[in-house]
Amino acid sequence: MNKKTGIIIQARMGATRLPNKVMLNLCGKPILWHVIERCKKANVDEIILATSINSENNVIEEFCKKNNYNFFRGSENDVLQRYYECAKMFGLDIIVRITADCPLISSKVINIAIKKFKQKEVDYLSNAPIRSFPRGLDVEVFSFNALKKVHESTEDKFQREHVTPFIYNNPKIFRVGTLIAEGLLKKPEIRLCIDTPQDLKLFRIIYNNLYHQKVIPIEEVIRFLDKNTDLIKMNQESEKEHLELSKELHQKFIGKT
Repeated sequence: MNKKTGIIIQARMGATRLPNKVMLNLCGKPILWHVIERCKKANVDEIILATSINSENNVIEEFCKKNNYNFFRGSENDVLQRYYECAKMFGLDIIVRITADCPLISSKVINIAIKKFKQKEVDYLSNAPIRSFPRGLDVEVFSFNALKKVHESTEDKFQREHVTPFIYNNPKIFRVGTLIAEGLLKKPEIRLCIDTPQDLKLFRIIYNNLYHQKVIPIEEVIRFLDKNTDLIKMNQESEKEHLELSKELHQKFIGKT
């Protein structure tokens, strides 16, 4: 029996460092449009945009309706509940979690992650906890059963906001797999997500040079950055801030277990 696989992209307008970032312009289209169009190249049954019921996100619903994209609206801060209700509504057996601030997300990496998830017969597989891919190619794949178990098992605010820490920090409960980059994609020093104005500036340079109304292959992006190494340094302060915040959040989580 084939299991229904869907990508759930979480997005909201509220962002402190770069307000309304998912709808900012990137080569004539919103950042969110690029994320969804790149995900459409992956081998999945459904792609759903999951945002919150807050009124500021009405623009995201309107955007989805205009472009005939699937969407779901749920809790603003309880993102775990949003994912669970969304996956349940669309009848998903396997969920691929993507965030909307990654307009160079790779369908190739998504497909590899899904394939490994099925081959290894795990509950959860990701390339994020152990950094080997560029940041911004992060993919998490997990079963609906695992999502349901987490939803029913924790009321912790941190775990519910960040969706998956309860899974990958409990290997005695869940079978956890890791995806490690190989070859050209093994570039953990590159930051390809959008959180700050500097991130956006880098993306506009990349897109202005490489985007020609077709999805840019991630390999082409990496080759371009390898030839222009000064660009990689543009948003390194953003990456340092992210690593410090991630460490702080991790310590908060560990303190609660």
